[in-house]
Amino acid sequence: MASPRHRNRVLAVLDQPWAKPVGLLLMLVVLWDLAVRIFNIPPYLIPTPGDVILAFRNEGGMLLQEAVPTTIATLAGFALSAIIGIPLAMLIAGSRTVEAYLYPLLVFSQSIPKVAIAPLFVVWFGFGMIPKVISAFLLGVFPVVVAGVQGFKSVEGDMRDLARSMKASRLQTFAMVSLPHAMPAIFAGLKVSVTLAVVGAVVGEFVGANSGLGFVLQRSIGNFELPTMFAALILLALIGVVLFWIIDLVERLMVPWHASQRQDMFVTA
Repeated sequence: MASPRHRNRVLAVLDQPWAKPVGLLLMLVVLWDLAVRIFNIPPYLIPTPGDVILAFRNEGGMLLQEAVPTTIATLAGFALSAIIGIPLAMLIAGSRTVEAYLYPLLVFSQSIPKVAIAPLFVVWFGFGMIPKVISAFLLGVFPVVVAGVQGFKSVEGDMRDLARSMKASRLQTFAMVSLPHAMPAIFAGLKVSVTLAVVGAVVGEFVGANSGLGFVLQRSIGNFELPTMFAALILLALIGVVLFWIIDLVERLMVPWHASQRQDMFVTA
C-alpha cells in the first residue's frame, strides 16, 4: 500500500503542466504499436515505435547533426519574419492607403504554394542556406503581419486621445499605448510563425540542399527507410515545440499581465 507521502508526490507530478500532454503522447504511441500489430501492417508502410526508437539509437548522432542546419534556417527565417513583419503591420494598420495597396498583395503571395516556387530560389541563389531561409521567411511572415495588424487596429481610440490630451508625442503614444496593447496579438502571430518557419526550412531542403532534416526525409523516403523518416519527423516536431515554448516564455516575461491573466482563466475554468 502506497504511503501518503508517495501518493502526494505522484499527485504533484500529475499536476505539472507537461504531465497531461506527455501522458496523451504515451497513449498515442501505445495505440500506434497496437494498431501495427493487430492489423499486421507491413514495416514498409508504417514502422513500429520500437523500430523508430532503434533508428534513434543507431542514427541519433547523424539526425542531431542534420538538425543543426534546419534549426539555423528556421531561426534565420523566423527572425526575418519578425524584423520585417512587425514594421509592415505597423504601416498597414497606420495607413489606409498602404493597407489598400499592400494587404491584398500579401494575401495573394500567401496563396502561392511555396513548394512550387522553392526551386526558383535554388536557381537564383544556388544550393545552400539562402533558399531555406527565404522559404522559412515566406511561410512565417504572413501570420506576424496579420496578427500585428489586428493588434494595432484593436487599440481603443479613447486611449490614444487620453495620451494626446496629456501632450504625449506620436512616438510616446506608440511606445506607451499602441505597442503594449498590440503585444499579445504580435506574440500570437510569432508563435504561429515559428512553427511555420520549421515547415518552410524543410520545404527549402526538399528542393535545394544536401544537408538538413528535410534532406534526410527525402533520402529516407527514396530508400524506404521509414524508421529513419519517422525519427526525423519526430525531431522536427520537437524543434517546433521547443521554439514555440521559447516564444511563449519570452511572452510571459515581456507581457506578464497578459500571460498571468490567461493562466488564471485556465485554472479557474
